[in-house]
Parts: sequence; structure tokens; C-alpha cells
Amino acid sequence: MITIIDYKTGNLGSIQNILKRIGEESVVTSDKKTIATATKIILPGVGAFDTGMRNLSELDLVDILNKKVIEEKIPVLGICLGMQLLSSGSEEGSLKGLGWINASTVRFKFENSLEYKIPHMGWNFITQHKKSKLLDNMYSDPRFYFVHSYFFKAKDPEDILTSTTYEKEFTSSVERGNILGVQFHPEKSHKFGMKLLKNFVDLY
Repeated sequence: MITIIDYKTGNLGSIQNILKRIGEESVVTSDKKTIATATKIILPGVGAFDTGMRNLSELDLVDILNKKVIEEKIPVLGICLGMQLLSSGSEEGSLKGLGWINASTVRFKFENSLEYKIPHMGWNFITQHKKSKLLDNMYSDPRFYFVHSYFFKAKDPEDILTSTTYEKEFTSSVERGNILGVQFHPEKSHKFGMKLLKNFVDLY
């Protein structure tokens, strides 16, 4: 069962709907017993880093997520804020992240602030840096929909799956073993997003 974690940060319905479009059933939940039975986890999210971590803590979900992801090593996909929470922390707040990937989350700073606005919003291309089943048989010229003011800064280049350029190059997706994250919104990215989510569903 694909388990979408509900920690009160939105975008849950659109992710579940696009999974239905590719023929996959999922459950949206914040119930620890249900999460304990998950075979794959999606950690979505929009909004502020500290709000996301605070909600996970108040719902008492951090320990069960650590058990599933770190101990049982089931596949997890962080989306947008969900990807940023994989890092150790963010310039946006003061709370510690999940720390599953050695990274920090930092705010965009542009030399040409007239042309490059914050947030980075709209369609943009990705450049793949290593082989990954998440991107198997992806359509040519893959592009995805972004909405974010902060980005993921991985400490280990081996964790970087794709990058995207918005004045400067930044990490747009990561993969470390069973832990994957995408800064963009596959649920808003039409055929590209559906292909990526199907690939995630089909992981081991």
C-alpha cells in the first residue's frame, strides 16, 4: 500500500488523484498503525519548514517514520517541503529536520533579482546526474512544475539525482538508497509527473 503522510500541510488530494489516474491505490493517513503497514511512503507538503517538522512531532510521527525508512528501508518519496524535511535543517526556521540525507535547506539569493523572482514558480527542466529507476524511460526533455523559495543543498554530490537552473544550478531531486526527494510537484507535472510516480510505485 502506498501511504501518503497527512501532517496537515496540504496537497494530499491532488497526489492521491494522480495516483488513481495511473491505476494505483493509496491511503492518506496520520495514523501510526496504518503507517506501520506501509510498503511505500510519500511525504508531501507545502509551506514552512518549522511548521512541517512541528506538525510531524505533534502528531508523534517522527519515530514511526524513522523506523519505516531507516530501519526497514522501505522507499520514501519527499515532495517539495517533504523533500526539504529530509535535510538536517533550514534557513527558514530553527527546528531540526529528519536528517535522513546530509543536507541543508537554504533560501534563493539572486544577483539579477529583477529577472529571477522568489518564489521560483512554473515549469522548468531537470538535468539527470546518475542512473535511477525513478527516471527510467522518462519522456524526452523532462520538465516539472516548481513552487518554492528554498532549495535543498546536498553535502554529498553522490546524493544528487537531478539539478535545475534558475539563474544558478540547484539540486532538484535526490536519491540515497531507499530515500528519494523531488523539489518539484509531480502531481502538477502532467505526463512527466505521472511517469515519475509510476516509477516510484514500481520500485522494488
